[in-house]
Amino acid sequence: MIFRQLLEKPWEPVPGGIDDRRDAGASLLPAATIGLRMFIAVVSVLFMLLITAYGSRMAVEAWRPGPEPWLLWLNTALLILSSAAMHWAWAAARRGRIDGVKSGLLGGGVFAFAFLAGQILAWQQLGTMAGYDVTNPAIAFFYLITALHALHLAGGIVAWGRTTLRIWGDCELAQIRQSVKLCTIYWHFLLLIWLVLFSLLFSGSDNLGI
Repeated sequence: MIFRQLLEKPWEPVPGGIDDRRDAGASLLPAATIGLRMFIAVVSVLFMLLITAYGSRMAVEAWRPGPEPWLLWLNTALLILSSAAMHWAWAAARRGRIDGVKSGLLGGGVFAFAFLAGQILAWQQLGTMAGYDVTNPAIAFFYLITALHALHLAGGIVAWGRTTLRIWGDCELAQIRQSVKLCTIYWHFLLLIWLVLFSLLFSGSDNLGI
């Protein structure tokens, strides 16, 4: 649809007149949805490159997996709960239940903040472990990958905050339904990325956190 629109020649007459062109334009996806899809595509490529580099480095004979902080398991559960709460908000928005939207958004944000706080504690916990070595490529990759993921989640929290403020303001539910949907999609995307990263970061590691 978008590619066909780019190939249109605006100087040529449109069958049916201007109204048909307006109707065709009305069927296009909202700009925010297109923007989110493009952003997700770019972020996916970024993390795919990191995963490829990580996998290539693991093939080196001298690879030493880092210790696994136990707190990451709790953080994973928190991010799952955050994504589930956002999905609850989106389901409530489709049903026109504003109280459910508020509860879902609030829960999604609280669990997201808890996840970020847990990641910071996990970084600190990693530094106290016996197998910690800042020159270890596995640990360097851990900091890089988890920091990038946390940064993208923090960016999502900015959008979540704007949507949450609007729902507690004077905005009608219909005006922010799209924002709730986009936040939910982004939360599910970050959860998927984290599950992939979490399963990869300590592959082949026999060291459990203390």
